[in-house]
Amino acid sequence: MRIDRQHEPLSDEELEPFLQYLHRFARHGLDIFSLLKVGGPEYSCYVTLSRTPEAGVDSDAYRWP
Repeated sequence: MRIDRQHEPLSDEELEPFLQYLHRFARHGLDIFSLLKVGGPEYSCYVTLSRTPEAGVDSDAYRWP
């Protein structure tokens, strides 16, 4: 299902299931890493999901949502 509301920020009601799906993906869908490109051509965002912190970044720098 695609919702074409990319020009709007997530509401609090949308953010909660987004984080739930993200946690579920991390537990059951992520092998070693996943590279994603989201947004649009003029506002691309590069996302790296990984089982290890970025090189040179302490794990304490990451926060739990």
